[in-house]
Amino acid sequence: MDLKKIIAALSFITMTAAFTGCGEKEPSSDSSESSSSAPQTATQAEDATEAELEPPTPAECSDPNAVTFDDGDLGFAATKLDDPDSAQGELEIVSVNGNSMLKFVDSGTNFADGTVQKIKFDGAKMLSTENLEKVRSIEMDVYADATSDAFVNEDDENVKAPGWIGGGGGASLPNGKWYEFAEWEGGEYNFEMSGAVHVELKFLLAAGGQCWDDTMTEATFQIMRWGAQNEGSLYVDNIVFKDEDGNSLPIEKSAASEPDESPTDAPVSDESSEDATISDEMRRQTASISAEFESRIEEIKKKMEEAEKFTLPAGNSGR
Repeated sequence: MDLKKIIAALSFITMTAAFTGCGEKEPSSDSSESSSSAPQTATQAEDATEAELEPPTPAECSDPNAVTFDDGDLGFAATKLDDPDSAQGELEIVSVNGNSMLKFVDSGTNFADGTVQKIKFDGAKMLSTENLEKVRSIEMDVYADATSDAFVNEDDENVKAPGWIGGGGGASLPNGKWYEFAEWEGGEYNFEMSGAVHVELKFLLAAGGQCWDDTMTEATFQIMRWGAQNEGSLYVDNIVFKDEDGNSLPIEKSAASEPDESPTDAPVSDESSEDATISDEMRRQTASISAEFESRIEEIKKKMEEAEKFTLPAGNSGR
């Protein structure tokens, strides 16, 4: 009997030790999983940060009535340079990541001078007369780049990025007045070229006649960028005109906006250059001959006037 009790006691001790061993392994397993999952979370956070800092790309536009500048036409656009606060620059069409855009190429002192970049468009050259009076909003994508590292971020670091991007706009009205659109804004604080800042210019007072009508032969509207935080240029793309229901209006460019088909920037051949020289010489000779001819006519007139002084009046023939 004593032997059986001893064997039973030993069995009980063995089983207790086994259960205790299993209980200790489970927390150990949890600890292992916890330590291995921690680095994974940090990696995911790092990947997310890197994804957020990927350079922006141009916005896609699927609207069939959008002005995308793919045809190279900018006959309906111009710079506004004559205001006291106007930035100086010129317009050209450029490709950004394969996407054509209208670019206001700044002279390079917009930020230093505190000036305003202004691009004006003529809606009458972009829409039919019938659709011109239907316009209730004008949408577009605006971008900015940086040509220096004058922008200072929150960490007091100089960065080649545009920083804050914002401004306003306006439009001419049939009564000769100017309609001010609401302001718009966006920004890019990490990269040289910004992503799209979607701008919507609305004729909010159209019900009161504050909008375009079918009598206008010129319907100007402007997009303006002010408060630049770095030197750089302004870009515009994907211009869409919409009616009161939010439907886009078809683009119908007038003949006045069509680009000249003859290549203006083609290299001039020696033959054409020689012809131009001959033509200039002929114009100079013609002008000289014309001036000499007019001088002779004046001399003849004077001689005729002097001769008339010695002519006896009619009826005084000496009788």
